Amino acid sequence: MTDSDWLAKRFEDNRAHLRTVAYRMLGSLPEAEDAVQEAWLRLCRADTDDVRNLAGWLTTVVSRVCLDMLRTRKTRREDPVGDDIPEPPAAETGPEQQAMLADTVGPALLVVLETLAPAERLAFVLHDMFAVPFDEIAGIIERSPAAARQLASRARRRVQGVSSAPEADLARQREVVDAFLTASRDGDFTALLTVLAPDVVLRADPMAVAGATANQAAGAPVLAAEVRGAASVAKAFTGRARAVGLALVDGAVGGMWAPDGEPRVVFDIVVSGGKIVAIDVVADPAHLAELDLSVL
Repeated sequence: MTDSDWLAKRFEDNRAHLRTVAYRMLGSLPEAEDAVQEAWLRLCRADTDDVRNLAGWLTTVVSRVCLDMLRTRKTRREDPVGDDIPEPPAAETGPEQQAMLADTVGPALLVVLETLAPAERLAFVLHDMFAVPFDEIAGIIERSPAAARQLASRARRRVQGVSSAPEADLARQREVVDAFLTASRDGDFTALLTVLAPDVVLRADPMAVAGATANQAAGAPVLAAEVRGAASVAKAFTGRARAVGLALVDGAVGGMWAPDGEPRVVFDIVVSGGKIVAIDVVADPAHLAELDLSVL
């Protein structure tokens, strides 16, 4: 058996797994096949002599390909293939295989996954569906393990209860978040209740909790590691958060306290069905540095 034959066999052994990973990332069978094809081409061009875990290496490669595809969502240009690159093993994508693969991710879940940012989707799929450690996910998305864990956690909250998908319309997100911040500043407890889901969850990192505790007199929200329920969350924000303004947080509308233009505290807000279902308060500078932030 030649080296190329051996490589083709090893790739074929992993094809079904790679196709499943790609499909759960992309939600499209044709795009999943494109991602697997690209992983094959990269394998053929790579020096894998020192690769001890080929399955893990291929999973990383196909994940990076999928991340690029999610970011662009454009037809990927096929590079010319030279004579030195062998044809990939034949793919099994008949109707039975397609139906089996589609069943692994229900339509409702795919709708929710489509609302996630690319890095969120990758972190959630790799960790929650394939048990990939956050240390490895961090290398793929070029963020810290802590940030990868936070992305997966945020995505997990968004996909729980897939019957209420997160709001995808930025204008609607802005309307709800603006109403929340206005009611908070005005001390309007009743108005806060109208924009908070009954089972809303408020979470804050340790630095946010410490900072809020130290600045209660200045109007900081009353934070804890976790607060559940509309009444409790409304109480935490009533008459507070006066200096928090609207911001885009990783592509979704949230809030930000940025004195002198420097982000100090970010409110990562999830809107679903016209209500706020989750709020994450982030003050850890390392995590803040990895967020994509802009003032609205």
